[in-house]
Amino acid sequence: MAEPGHRAQHRGPEVTSLREICFRAVRKHFSALATETVLDLPAPLIKDLLPHLTICQLDELQPALNQKGISTHSEWVGVLQDMYGPNHAIDLHSEEEAKHEVMRILFPLVFYGFTNSYVKRNIRSLNSPTFLWAAAKCIQHFLLVTTLHTPLQSLTAEQWPLLNLLETRIKSVGVSQLIDLSKRTTQTGLYVLHRLLDHGVATKLVVHVQCPIVLAWLLHGRGSQYVNMELKKLMHSREASCISPATTDNTDRASCSPSLETRAADDHGDQVIPCKRSKLDSLSVEEDTSGKENFIVDPQLLCQTFTPCDDLPGGACPWGQINCLEITQCGPDCLEVLCSALPTFFCLRSLNLHTLTFRYSDVLGLARALKQLSDSSCSSLTDLCISILPNTNLLEILLDASPTVTSLHVEIHSVTLEPRFLPLHHRTADSDKPVLLLEKLKVVAEVQTDLRFLTSVLRCSPHLTSLHVAGIRLPSGSTQSKLLTTLSGSVSCQLSNPCLKMLNLEDMKLCDCLPDVLHLLEHCKLEELHLNDCRLLEKCTDKEQRLQQLVAALKTVASLHTLSLAQNRLAKNVCVLVELFSGSSASSVKRLDISSNFIQPAELLEFAKRLRTHRPPHQLTLDLRRNPGDRDPDTWNAALKRLRPFSVLLVEGWKSTDTMVDHVSNM
Repeated sequence: MAEPGHRAQHRGPEVTSLREICFRAVRKHFSALATETVLDLPAPLIKDLLPHLTICQLDELQPALNQKGISTHSEWVGVLQDMYGPNHAIDLHSEEEAKHEVMRILFPLVFYGFTNSYVKRNIRSLNSPTFLWAAAKCIQHFLLVTTLHTPLQSLTAEQWPLLNLLETRIKSVGVSQLIDLSKRTTQTGLYVLHRLLDHGVATKLVVHVQCPIVLAWLLHGRGSQYVNMELKKLMHSREASCISPATTDNTDRASCSPSLETRAADDHGDQVIPCKRSKLDSLSVEEDTSGKENFIVDPQLLCQTFTPCDDLPGGACPWGQINCLEITQCGPDCLEVLCSALPTFFCLRSLNLHTLTFRYSDVLGLARALKQLSDSSCSSLTDLCISILPNTNLLEILLDASPTVTSLHVEIHSVTLEPRFLPLHHRTADSDKPVLLLEKLKVVAEVQTDLRFLTSVLRCSPHLTSLHVAGIRLPSGSTQSKLLTTLSGSVSCQLSNPCLKMLNLEDMKLCDCLPDVLHLLEHCKLEELHLNDCRLLEKCTDKEQRLQQLVAALKTVASLHTLSLAQNRLAKNVCVLVELFSGSSASSVKRLDISSNFIQPAELLEFAKRLRTHRPPHQLTLDLRRNPGDRDPDTWNAALKRLRPFSVLLVEGWKSTDTMVDHVSNM
């Protein structure tokens, strides 16, 4: 961690030098000192000592420090700022959040031997089993890098206890590189995956590579009853070539997964258990003499091969269940494997698929597989995220196929000509549509279209609590009024979505339908409202008056605690927002985002002066990022000083040249 020179600037040079020497000595000889020795120091001295300690020392002391009422939050945030740089805002408000973020970043760097400037400066304290052990207690995601064989191999040898710990902590596993099943060194990575997914508590899988056979291996036996014939053939061919005749009968039984022909749970008698090192040595001999790479890909046999003899399970290995699946490069071949597995993937709760653009026909195939799954009473699927779709009508097709999903996120970027060659999807009248169970809906539509594809869904979603709509471009002469009136139920004054708590409208033109925005606010019970880049004041002759109207309506929403007006070019009109907290009906907003609004230092200072007069009833988290503070740093810092007593400020460095280009581009 960086040493806090500002803490010593008011002390004499002799005292400062002595303190520094003592702090460094404590850090160097920490292991020789009893923890109680440090804890017996006066609290102010402990607080000055903390920034000088290593991450492992800080982690060791934290529980006892918390009992003494001393927080380590600023030290963990200091580490993050040291890594990110001083111009990066850290929006983490608890010490556990900050510590876990530190460990999340550093664990893969240290484990795989990667580096950054922070790791280079602190390599002596980080490059140790002690740090990996401390970090493993905090992280929940493990990223598998198959090309770095040595670190993974260590988990089967000297770092075996670390693998056991990871099994109890890791909830999400990521595969970042292609796993080449034709290479014997792949076995170590497959074994680590098996331990985390099958022996451990990991239920989420994130796949970043396009390889259908690897996807089939990852899904095999972990929730779906689907058997990929290519994988089955590969498994059996590897078994036949790798297993000696003396152990063939027993290992054949152990290698049969529940989705292959037998489960042999009670056939463990007279089992010949191979010892790890002799098995690996025999494989090497076979490879050298035959010239062929004979190795195992069946998880059950991998476990017998790599697990130390003393830790071998007494029977067949368990099979994990994948509840959450994310595929970030879902090409047609991978989608084909997934669609085959989906109809019986009963334990799957969340499915997240991404590709540059799905083909229309592929999405129809996915919808058919989802329909087969949803028709089963055993289906658990509730969360669905798919991007990028080629056509808006696919939203309705996916909902028809998965009527029980409660969370849907789709991204639509271009309307292609492909649908002209495909069967048309006939829209069902709103009155004939079943009620949807949707609670969360996010639609990012970077296309020009009408709003019918969205408003028809909203009318059938009375349980909706969260709505995020971004990027919709309407035909010339149209406005977003239809969307807003659908949400507010303009005629009957009864909300179409009475449970709505979070509304996020982004990158949409709302300047020409302010009355509809005001009407919605009068009849809603929102807790979060985000109107980012909505051109609220565009083409308005009296921008201050318009903003005052919006503020008056916002004050009527008593439940509102989060408000974002980022990227609306508020500039000098930002001072109007102070009226949120004036009068007897002050707003209960606790988080206000006014980032990227081209607020000048003098305008922020005036905002700060007024806000001190009308202080918010609660501590206010104020996001001021990407505003031109460098135009007058002294005035900007003076404004920040006035705001800090009652606000948590999110600020970061500003480069006027860079941000001015962005500002002009949005004019």
